Amino acid sequence: MLEIHGYFNLTQGDFLLDIDFKIPGRGVTAIFGASGSGKTTLLRCIAGLERAKSGFLTINGCCWQDEAKKLFVPTHQRSLGYVFQEASLFSHLSVKKNLEYGMQRTAPKLRKIIFADVVELLGISALLARNSNSLSGGEKQRVAIARALLTSPKLLLMDEPMAALDDSSKAEILPYLERLHTELSIPVLYITHTIAEVMRLADNILLIDKGRLIGNGTLLEILTRLDLPLAHVYEAGVVIEAKVIEHDEEFHLTYLEFNGEIISLGREDLPLGAKVRVVLNARDISLALENEVNSSILNTFRAIILDITEESPGQLMVKLDVAGTILLTRITKKSWVLLKLQIGMLVYARVKSVALFNSSDNFRTNYRH
Repeated sequence: MLEIHGYFNLTQGDFLLDIDFKIPGRGVTAIFGASGSGKTTLLRCIAGLERAKSGFLTINGCCWQDEAKKLFVPTHQRSLGYVFQEASLFSHLSVKKNLEYGMQRTAPKLRKIIFADVVELLGISALLARNSNSLSGGEKQRVAIARALLTSPKLLLMDEPMAALDDSSKAEILPYLERLHTELSIPVLYITHTIAEVMRLADNILLIDKGRLIGNGTLLEILTRLDLPLAHVYEAGVVIEAKVIEHDEEFHLTYLEFNGEIISLGREDLPLGAKVRVVLNARDISLALENEVNSSILNTFRAIILDITEESPGQLMVKLDVAGTILLTRITKKSWVLLKLQIGMLVYARVKSVALFNSSDNFRTNYRH
């Protein structure tokens, strides 16, 4: 199993970073937490830009730091790419020259990523001859990501790469980040404070609060743990990977399958067999004791109540099991009492709207009943 294992203990003024983590050495791991929680400090420790007094880091079996053995590999000798909030391109160079600078950091015999492949992956062939000063914010970040990839890194670090972009630039760059996720095997550590980015891109989450790790696991696990804050934000919900199985031309619907269950949504131009990420928000799911067939709601699932917690006076968050997949629903305490709901009870989860991520847009409600 490929794995990244790190431990850092670092004091900066009144702030203490004290984190021990293990994450898969592939896929995208989102580093999530409030401002000042230590996200960037952790990333800088991983990059070797900060040296923790007690530190240890291995990347898929390659050790970059072990303070117990007085081992510390300096940043320039670590095989990593780093993408900052600002693109930081060389303004006096063309896009092509900026990319070639990234390549030159790696000896020819160690280069594993081909220039033309990266250019195609990030859709920047038409930009190569342009001066970097003439690019939009989204174009600059795509070039910055390409430059980082052309170092043939073993690890890609991204520190809120869309924080400085406007909404249209974010919508432009997100599909390319998805392509990185699906087409490259390089592990990515991705700092963000946006739930939508986590839901769209992440496989795993490191949840940080005041310099300490409070949650570490798969995307679905961390989103649905009722003892963690992500299950209680306004956007709380789950991400389901589903497969396109049918298009209904008569009613202009597309049908998706997950764990033997079917989701219907507005007609999408997606090939049969394609895998997509579907978001089911807690606020868009209601509960019923019976499967009401005389209803405009098409997506209704048999569910078992697993757990419950009080969010605020009169508001509850309920955790459900639907064919082995966890869902969340936010209901009133009055509804819980009137329906005489209990943990372990069979209910019907009625999904009022479905949100879909695909390559053409950001995060949108696809179908509302």
